[in-house]
Parts: sequence; C-alpha cells; structure tokens
Amino acid sequence: MKTLTHNLGKMLLFFPLVFSAQQAPNLQELIQSALSSDGTLTQQKLENKYTQLDDQKLKDVFLPKVDISGKAGYLYASAHLKSPEIGIPPIPGVFPGALIPEGQLNNNLNISGLSALAKAEASVLLYSGGKVKYLKEANKEKSISEILLMDKSRDEVITEVSKAYDQIALVQESKKVLDEAKKRLDINRKTADKALGYGLITPYDHKKIELAQANLDSKLVEYEGKKELLLTQIYLLTGIERERIALIEPKLQTISYEVLNQNIENRVELKALDHGIKATEFKIKAEERWWIPKVQAQSSLSYFGLFNSNIATSKELLPNTGKKLDMNPANTSIFPLFQAGVGFKWDIFDGNEGKHQVEKAKIEKEILENKKRDASKKLNLNLANNQTNYTIANTQIKLKEKSREIAKQGLEQVEKEFRYGTKTSSALIDAENDLENAELELQTAIFNQRRSAIELMKSTQNLQIEKL
Repeated sequence: MKTLTHNLGKMLLFFPLVFSAQQAPNLQELIQSALSSDGTLTQQKLENKYTQLDDQKLKDVFLPKVDISGKAGYLYASAHLKSPEIGIPPIPGVFPGALIPEGQLNNNLNISGLSALAKAEASVLLYSGGKVKYLKEANKEKSISEILLMDKSRDEVITEVSKAYDQIALVQESKKVLDEAKKRLDINRKTADKALGYGLITPYDHKKIELAQANLDSKLVEYEGKKELLLTQIYLLTGIERERIALIEPKLQTISYEVLNQNIENRVELKALDHGIKATEFKIKAEERWWIPKVQAQSSLSYFGLFNSNIATSKELLPNTGKKLDMNPANTSIFPLFQAGVGFKWDIFDGNEGKHQVEKAKIEKEILENKKRDASKKLNLNLANNQTNYTIANTQIKLKEKSREIAKQGLEQVEKEFRYGTKTSSALIDAENDLENAELELQTAIFNQRRSAIELMKSTQNLQIEKL
C-alpha cells in the first residue's frame, strides 16, 4: 500500500512537468531563446572577449618577468699575447736590473674544456612613457562600442522573431477566414442544390459554387504549407521543439506607440561611434608618446663552471726556459655572479615610425567622424520615414475595418436575394470573395501596423519585448 501511494505521488509530480513541457511558448520565450542562440550575437561576444583580453594584457605590462636559462657545451678560447718593452729596476746587491725588449713575449694562450652556464633574470617595467595608460583608456572605449553594437544585433533578432510569430498569427487568422467562408459556401451549396432542383438556377451557376469550394480547398492546402515553413523558421531561430511551437496560437493586435522623443540621440550606432572616436583620441595620445624614455629595473644571478679544462701556451712561457705552459687545473666555477640596476630606453629617432603611427590614428578618427555624420543623416531620414509609415498603417486599419463591414453587409444582402432567386451564383461568389479579401486585408493591415510600430521603436532605440 505504501509502495502504491509512493508511486502515485511520483506520478502526480510528473504530470505537471509533462503538461508544462507541452505548453506553447509565448513571444517573450521565443525571443529569449533566439537571443541566446543567435550566431551574430555570439560572434560579437567572442570578439569582445578579445578586447577584454587585450585590456588584461595591458594591465599585466607592469608585472615582473622572470626568465631562467642555461646551456652546456665545449669551450675553446685562444688569446694572442705580445709583451711591450718592460724595464725591471735593479735591486742593490741582488739584481742589477734588466730590460726586456718589446715582443720578447709573443705567445698564444689556449683555454679549453666543458662549460656550463645558468642564469636567472628578473625585470619589471617601471615607466612606459605614459603610453600604456592611454592604450588602456582606448581599449576601454573600444569595448563599450562593441557592447553597444550588440544591442543593434539584439533588436534585429527581436524583429525577425516577432515577424515570424506575427506571420503565424496571420496565417491562422487567414485559416479562420477561409473556414468561415467554407461554412457559408456549404450552406449556400445546399440552397443551390434546391434551386437547381426547382429549376431556379442553371447547372452552370451550380458549377460556379462547386468551383468556389474547390478554390477554398486549395487555399487551405496552401495555408498548411505556409504554416509548416514558419514553424521550421522559428525552430531554426530559437531551437525550441517543433511540437511546442506548433501549439502557438497568437493573436494579431495592434501596437500602440507614441514617440515622445523625436530624435536619434539614443541610437546605439551613434553611441558606438562616439566611443570609437574617443578610443582613437586616446590612441593618438598613446602614439604621440613614442619619444618619451621607458624605464625598466633588472636583476640577474648567474653561475659559470669549467670542467676537464686545459690551459696551455703555444710557445715557452718565459724566454730561454724551454718550457711551455700546459696545465689541467681542477674544476673552476664562478657563483654567485649578481647584477642589479635600472636602465632606460630613449628613442631619439625611430625612422619616423612613431610619427606614422600618430598619423594613422588621426586618419582612423577622421573615418569614424565621417561615418557618424553619414549615419546621423540616414537615421534621421529613417525616423521620419518610419513615423510616416506608422501613421499610414494606423489609417489603413480603419479603412480596412470599414471595407470589411461594407463587404459583410453586402454579402448578407446578396445571400438573401440568392435564396429568393433574384441573384445569380456569380453575384453570390463575388460577394463572398469581397468579404474574404476584406477580412484578409484587415489582418494584413494589422500585421503591417505591427511591423511599422516595431521599426519606429527601433528608430528611437526603444524596442522593448514587453510592448510587443
């Protein structure tokens, strides 16, 4: 009994999970999923990591650097010795003095053996001439610019996903319109069957209604194809299971948006260019400091050893002795050999390389300033165009609503007259097509209004998911 109760408890916990997994995703979930999997955004984030890595490298410039090196091998060195004229003063009662003429000692000193050298060296940059400071500021501005451009990509993803979402709503609304038209045609078909039996209409008029029904059936097949294509598109954009996407039943509703700020100052394109220009200004300052001395502290600790060595001369060591130097001293080593100090490097003339880098940075700034001027003109025109399109789209909805009402009343009147035999099937089908087109045009007008509202939001950098 306890086992049964335990299993039932597990099942009750499991059912809500299954149910929630099969719930249709809303627009907000679709957008968030698309943002997390968008290739362009991912690429921009990775490129920004490069910039952050460059920033970290600049911070680490002043960290100490320690190197350890060593080598072993065979050493052979030869030195030619030629003595100058040497006078040896006399020692009274002992040595009368002597004069050794120049070149009396003319010999080669040869040293050979196995050598070993080890060295540990540490250095730290104390002053970079101010260049690193400005490069860090330039890198910071570049990173901000890249992050701002991610917002532009984000808006494009939202636009694409919301459009596909609204297209699903549009085809579903079209399906409803076609279903209603099919119901009416089925009713009118029965009326036509009776009228044909009474001889009130000709077989040709009766065939027209059958043709209208066939056209509706083909439109319904076309609807299924469009829907499947849209489901595939949303699946590729978001990565959400097709089974869940197929449950979506959105409603086409107009978006009400009022432009409170009639300017483009908040557009991320302009802000990104502003930070890009600041980055080039800092880069110019950094490159202009090429001539300022750089200061570095350095220290080293070395070991040198000579093993199995031989020291010999090619001739006799002293004149008239008949003996050459030929000795094999014990292993010789020098440790510690310590050095420490501060040095500087001053580029007095670098072949105009520093000057060329400054000019290059100034040109980069001019390019960005020109891009900003051009972008500002285009974005202002885009704002004006989108504002006009939004106004027109709202007006179109009112016109289409009026057209639908007129078409609906016209069909009702023709249906009555068709039942009494005063209208032909051609008039009935024309009235039916008018209403069908009016319904579809109204839904299309709402779809277009949503598109124009989203573009207007983007024009002032105010595209918010919750407003959709």
